[in-house]
This record gives sequence, C-alpha cells and structure tokens, in this order.
Amino acid sequence: MFQRPHFQALAKRLDEPRMFMQVLAGPRQVGKTTLVGQLLEANTTPSHNVSADGLANAGAAWLDQQWETARIKHRQSGAPSFILAIDEIQKIPNWSETVKANWDADTRNSLPINVVLLGSSRLLLQQGLTESLAGRFELTYIGHWSFLEMKEAFGFSAEQFAWFGGYPGASQLIGDELRWKKYVTDALIEPSISRDILSLTRVDKPALLRRLFELGCLYSGQVVALNKLLGQLLDAGNVTTLAHYLTLLDSAGLLGGLEKYSGAIIRQRQSSPKFQVHNTALIGGQAPEILREIKASPEKWGRIVESAVGAHLLNHAREEGYQLTYWREGNHEVDFVVQHRGKMLAIEVKSGSLRNTTGMEAFRKSHSPDKLLLVGKDGLPWEEFLEVNPVDLF
Repeated sequence: MFQRPHFQALAKRLDEPRMFMQVLAGPRQVGKTTLVGQLLEANTTPSHNVSADGLANAGAAWLDQQWETARIKHRQSGAPSFILAIDEIQKIPNWSETVKANWDADTRNSLPINVVLLGSSRLLLQQGLTESLAGRFELTYIGHWSFLEMKEAFGFSAEQFAWFGGYPGASQLIGDELRWKKYVTDALIEPSISRDILSLTRVDKPALLRRLFELGCLYSGQVVALNKLLGQLLDAGNVTTLAHYLTLLDSAGLLGGLEKYSGAIIRQRQSSPKFQVHNTALIGGQAPEILREIKASPEKWGRIVESAVGAHLLNHAREEGYQLTYWREGNHEVDFVVQHRGKMLAIEVKSGSLRNTTGMEAFRKSHSPDKLLLVGKDGLPWEEFLEVNPVDLF
C-alpha cells in the first residue's frame, strides 16, 4: 500500500504524549482522508473518526457530541491515550471556538485525547487557527501529488504527469481521455469551487470567479495584468474583486498568481500576477485536445511543460516554506525566482523550442542571485527536475 511522505512524521506525532492537535490542510482529492485512515489503521491507539462533509446543519452541538463520544470511548478502552479525527472541519460554523473549548477542557482534566483535524479550505482553516487556536496546533500542508509519487504509485511517465497531473483518483481513467476530462471537471473542479469556495465564503459574483479560473488555467505560465483581463470577462467588476477571487482559488489549491520579484515588497504586491495552476490536470481536463494532439504542437506542449515545472515549484513552496515569484523588466524575463533562507535561485524553463534567454543575464546583473538554473533543452532535463525537491538545489 502506497504511503505519502507525510505518513511517518504524522505517525510519530500521534505516538507522542499529548501536546498539540494535528491539523492537515490541503486541496480536495489529494488523499488527506486516506492518509488519516492509514495512520489510524497502523496505530494501536483506539480512535473515533468522523466527517462533517455532507451533514445537514452540522454545528457546534454535533462537534460537542463527537468529542463527548471520544471521551466515552477513551474511558471504555482503558487505553493510555485516544485519537479523535474530524474531517472537513471547516464545514462547521465557528468550528475553532468549539474545538478550543473542548481542547482546553481536556487539558484541564488531563484527558490524553489527541486530535486530528482535516480541511480542504486552507483559507478558512487558517482564519480559525489564528483567531482561536494559537499555540495549540501543528499545521501540515498536504499538497498535490508529485511526479515521483505518481510514478511510484501508478507508473506515470513525466509526459503523462505533465498532462494528467497529480490526482490519484483520476489515474485509472487516463486510458480514456474523454472520460478522464469529465471526471476532472465534474468530480474535482466543480466540488472544489462550489463546496470549498462558494458555499463557505462570500462571493458576490460566482460566474466571474468561475470565468477567472477558466482563463487562469488557459493562461497558466503567463503574466497577465488583471486590468487587461477585465476586457475578456463579462460583468467583470474591478481589479480588487479579481485579486480577491484569485486568492480564494489559490487557497483551494486550484489557481495561484505569482507576484513579480522586484526587491521591494510594495512594488511586488502591485505587480501583474503570473497565473500558475497547482495541478496541470486542471489544464488538460478543460482543454479540447488530448495528449497526442498537444504533443504535436511544440508551442502548446512547451506551455504544458512550463506549467508542470511551475506547479512542482508552487506545491513544494507550500510544504517547504520558500517564496516563489517571477521577474520581468522590459523584454527581459525569468520564469521563476525562488528565495529560501536568505538565498536566491533563478530558474529559466526552455522546453525544446528556441527561446530568448537573455533575461537570465539581465537578472544576474541587476539582482545577483546565488544560483542560476536552466531547465529543459541544454540544461537540466525537465523530466529530471520534476524528481528534485527544489530546496535541495540550494
């Protein structure tokens, strides 16, 4: 049975004396629920595992009931400790206040109930954690599956990963691309938008958010000024609204907007974003073409490769804690700038077709990065780059 890299670290924490509740956050369909199921199965500590997903009117009373059930089961078991796991915790209104009250009560009563909370809305989880649970939790981000994970678990090639992405549940459908596309749009994209964003956050213009997501996937790997994008959107509102919706899409693990590196934080935040999908399946799943047709077009395939490299960097940024940006001045551009522990790495992606790489030299002269890396033709093959943890490059 395949186990993600997070398994051993989390298993060790659950075996330790009660100190902090464990919070697992990440996009839908990346295996958070499966991971916890594996942990509970492998652990001899008795447990109570429930989910708030799909419950009608689940609220503080339901959460109190589940906590009390865990206490009763703990007493009945006679075990030295107990594990309470609650999935989709963000579906419960004011969940963090109820969790805080129960956690603090157990602390006062010296009840060794270890708590695992799971959620697919990173933004709402962060709000609850910082507002009510400061000093009581350890947060682990469970991101999209990497190429190495998809290769080991499902035998994916680098080309398959670049197009079909890292959703384990969709891996068995890649032999029938039309069926795979329908699964991606119906079972992955739609629930992420409707259940993790629209039903939990105030969005005044849901059609605008959906259209922004579609265009962002289409332009993944490209820098697009939001004010220029307004012309392609119906009922566009304003740039501030688009920026907010992009933040929501990013928090759901769908679409991010990389900021421009300038050396000045104020200018950086005012820059045009570089769209970047978190998982390249979000591109292929909505595209009219199939893999064979995309590969026949060097320009289109080059964009897929660059998005795969960008998604690899973006997902590791969440887990490793480094900063990921891009750089552009005039006609000069560097695809990705990685900043980690006071060091800087500039990355240029060249997917096979001829491309102007003078941007790297211009960036070297103006910002003096610690390292320069060319990924693709005449450099480190992009297939090999997808097997590298970016922090190891420092």
